[in-house]
Amino acid sequence: MSTMGNLQEYVLVQIFVALCLCGRSASQLSYSIAEEENKGTVVGNIAKDLNLNIQDLGTRDLRIVSSYSKNYFDVNLRNGNLFVNDKIDREELCPKTTSCSLRIQAMLSHPLSAYRIEVSVSDVNDNSPQFPEHDYLLNISESLAAGERYFLPLAVDADIGSNSVKTYRLSQNEHFSVETQSGLDHGVSAELVLQKALDREKQSVIELTLTAVDGGKPPRSGTLRVIVNVIDANDNTPSFSKTLYKVRVSENSQSGKALITVNATDLDEGMNSKILFSILKQGNANNLNAFDINPETGQITVKGTLDFEETPAYEVRVQAVDQGNPPRSAHAKVLIEIIDVNDNAPEIAVTSLMTPVREDAEIGTVVAFITVSDKDGGTNGAVKCKVEGSIPFKLKSNYKHDYSLVVDGPLDREKTSLYNVTVTAADEGSPSLSSHRVITVHVSDVNDNAPRFTEPVINVYVKENSPAGSVIHTINAFDPDLENNAKLTYSVLDTAHAKLQIPTVVNINSETGDITTMQSFNFEELKTFQFKVQATDSGVPSLFSNVTVNVFILDENDNSPVILEPYSGQSTVNSETISYNVEAGHIVAKIRAVDADSGYNALLSYHLTETKGNNLFRIGTSTGEIKTKRRMSDNDLKTHPIVVLVSDSGEPSLTATVSIEVVVVESSADIQTQFRHVPVKEDNFTALNLYLLIAIVSVSAIFLLSLISLIAVKCHKTDSGFGKYGAPMITTNPDGSWSYSKATQQYDVCFSSDTLKSDVVVFPAPFPSVDAELISINGGDTYTRTQTLPTKEKVGYCSNCDGCYDVMVLLWDSGAAKGVGQRKKPSCRSGFDSCRWRQASKIRIIKINC
Repeated sequence: MSTMGNLQEYVLVQIFVALCLCGRSASQLSYSIAEEENKGTVVGNIAKDLNLNIQDLGTRDLRIVSSYSKNYFDVNLRNGNLFVNDKIDREELCPKTTSCSLRIQAMLSHPLSAYRIEVSVSDVNDNSPQFPEHDYLLNISESLAAGERYFLPLAVDADIGSNSVKTYRLSQNEHFSVETQSGLDHGVSAELVLQKALDREKQSVIELTLTAVDGGKPPRSGTLRVIVNVIDANDNTPSFSKTLYKVRVSENSQSGKALITVNATDLDEGMNSKILFSILKQGNANNLNAFDINPETGQITVKGTLDFEETPAYEVRVQAVDQGNPPRSAHAKVLIEIIDVNDNAPEIAVTSLMTPVREDAEIGTVVAFITVSDKDGGTNGAVKCKVEGSIPFKLKSNYKHDYSLVVDGPLDREKTSLYNVTVTAADEGSPSLSSHRVITVHVSDVNDNAPRFTEPVINVYVKENSPAGSVIHTINAFDPDLENNAKLTYSVLDTAHAKLQIPTVVNINSETGDITTMQSFNFEELKTFQFKVQATDSGVPSLFSNVTVNVFILDENDNSPVILEPYSGQSTVNSETISYNVEAGHIVAKIRAVDADSGYNALLSYHLTETKGNNLFRIGTSTGEIKTKRRMSDNDLKTHPIVVLVSDSGEPSLTATVSIEVVVVESSADIQTQFRHVPVKEDNFTALNLYLLIAIVSVSAIFLLSLISLIAVKCHKTDSGFGKYGAPMITTNPDGSWSYSKATQQYDVCFSSDTLKSDVVVFPAPFPSVDAELISINGGDTYTRTQTLPTKEKVGYCSNCDGCYDVMVLLWDSGAAKGVGQRKKPSCRSGFDSCRWRQASKIRIIKINC
């Protein structure tokens, strides 16, 4: 029979759970279990009821969380059964309440989700009824007729419902019986009824046994010994005006507050009619501590502290006893209802906190589970919850007073790495009470920031001939992320280059960013190159950024001047012949030299280091022209050895020398004879010579016309492509030379006012010096050849009205305009007497005296 009863109970539980699930949401489960069940007793199958895969319970970390001090339940991850983990005592959990339930949560991870579970705990008859005392004394007059009733103490049973006290039994006797009365809200009471009048002379003391029996199966009971003293007392019993008094009072009322006055009368006279009132003790109730009664007036007042949350109502039994001998008594009930006052602020409990939260967490990600409760009732216990401030979090209601704190906006650890989330709960009482709870949420780093360089392009200047292994620059990049996400490594990207492979030229330290050279550089071979450096962080996945590095090789004075033909020989002495009667300023020889370096390192000067013959000769320091300083005299030597020193302007200066022996002859005829060594033969001019002369002139004219046509074609092609590279760049050098640059080609045009000849030397120009001064010149001025021009140097290009001179280098010196390197189109009809000089907007000028 016991097995069949358990089976029926299990079936009823399953039916109850199914009905609850039909009326609730998918996130609410309800089960029922009896108290005092053994550890391991299965309550229900969570996996089945929530439609979860058994294999996912372990990987998704299914666990049971609650706010109770004990873990009453746990879950079996192998089959999904919810089982009892600790002893459940309903009387300890839910004293003085008819219903008892445990609220727990089943939480799953990956993704995170929570399900509310409510387990109703049913009562088991595990407590016996108990009387507050072992003996109860009654004084009953012998003169009393049958039918007299006497209030008996109530037994207390911690169980509820059918397991509480249901009836009272009295031991077998001939004088008394017991009658029970069932109260709707306050249990069963017992009265002792006199069935037969007493005879004190036959029996002065009667001992009875009162047994309280509960409704459990099997029932439990408790006993009380009732001692009846048979006395001779007055024959009228006091009578209350009402059998039941009702009154309402607010909780937290001050001590001494008057509640109600009970009234009782006695038809006797004298001491037998004088009534004294008292409050009777009932079981474990704290009525005597909560209330007091004036024994003479019957006024009931507040004695202790009233708390609606602890006891919402009191049933006070009042006794009226006359002063007769023996005394007679009457009883009445006073029902005191406690009015709730909003005196309890809401309580906020964090049942689970998942922190830190990734900064890339999606909106709706659960951060914490929160439970809010209020001990007050009605509107005083209705609570609203919210998050204070403007932060990327909000509360999501799960079930009644259960909430989830979820992400409500984008997170950025680099801006805010920690949030103090203030949760406020306020009830609807008047006045409203509230409480606060601060939840600290940390934001974890995600690799969402690429490395950043301090500048978009890096220019590095390296001197040529620097030793290999030199650190030429240190790359600096930063990453606002943390730890490995901010740990950077550097690498060089091999970019396409016509002359060299970047990994064979430079290397970078992957940790420090130091760029070192793999070889020594030669400015004459390589002037600049470019490569990219990549900074990569150590995050997963890693992020990277690139920066362009331009390396400019700076020229060093590592090349000595080289003497050009016809004086290039170093071991021989060159010979020149001049006439004795030459004037001062006669050009004896012109020394030409070049230097493979650039800029000042290639700026050459000429000096005479060894002269004899009364300082007969001088040399142009910039032109290399050796000239006579005066006319010859008879005292001068016939042979003059000259040593010319050619030096550059580098630091330190490098030099070259050339030796020339100047021989003085008597006349110019001797010079011609010396050079030609062929006597001039004069013949008569014949017709044959005439024809030969005509033929030579014709051939020369044809050749000259062909040459002019070829030059015109070349100039036309150059003009058509001129706009491709933009306006030319023209610069001046310290020695008075001019630099003309078109696109990537650049040439130096050197000339001097020292010379009487129109000598022009053109050589490749170096990379522009970093020390040069950039100035701006306003263009658009119109000058004619006869106008007085500014006495300073400028450069520009001229576009004539008819398009004759498209490009020209211009020097203004002493008020006269000089065109150098001018190119004339074949269609020109006029010169550059009147043209519009458009000066370059940015011109690099190094000012020296020419």
